[in-house]
Amino acid sequence: MDKYSDEDLLMLSGIQHIAFCERQWALIHLEQQWAENVLTIEGQFLHERADDPFEDEKKGDAIIWRALQLVSYNLGLTGKTDVVELVKAPGTDADSIEIKEKKGRWKLIPVEYKHGKPKSDHCDEVQLCAQAMCLEEMHKTNIREGFIYYEAIRHRTRVDFSQTLRKQVEFFAKRMHDIYETGITPPSDFKPHCRSCSLKDLCLPNSMTDKFSVNEYLKNALDYNF
Repeated sequence: MDKYSDEDLLMLSGIQHIAFCERQWALIHLEQQWAENVLTIEGQFLHERADDPFEDEKKGDAIIWRALQLVSYNLGLTGKTDVVELVKAPGTDADSIEIKEKKGRWKLIPVEYKHGKPKSDHCDEVQLCAQAMCLEEMHKTNIREGFIYYEAIRHRTRVDFSQTLRKQVEFFAKRMHDIYETGITPPSDFKPHCRSCSLKDLCLPNSMTDKFSVNEYLKNALDYNF
């Protein structure tokens, strides 16, 4: 039985935000706060290039699906991929599937495009694994690996979808739903990665130590009699 319904679904892209910082996720997905910096602009440009509308592009022996819609009712997430590569597989491959109007069997390989270089944390890997888990649920298959293409080094990094990584996806997906249900933005907690966050001027990690959300903070400021 599915854990979530259509009305419960949250944006899959948010799992990278919450893996980076719970407050960042809440500011974006609860309070609809957003700010651009050079990193987010470069990232959007790269994704626009990846999200070409042509769905059945060929690349050697592989078929390329772009911007494929995803959903998982187990995780309660919906979104889309950058790229899914369909690679021809032997007929005996247990991890392969049949594709309508395509001969033979195919393995699904999700590929995510990032503008920077590999990070010291696992935020990118968590996002890619979440995409794979959606694909597995949708196509009733098993996906063992995917790739992240980093523009800064112009190189693909392989990601193995281990049980540890899958557990992280499940944990962060549940945290998204838990925080969404409470409607409470977590308090700020200044860390080194705050310096590169596009929301640092909205979050005010050095000064906001209470549990007020940004919206509550601004409301209180407007109500105060100067």
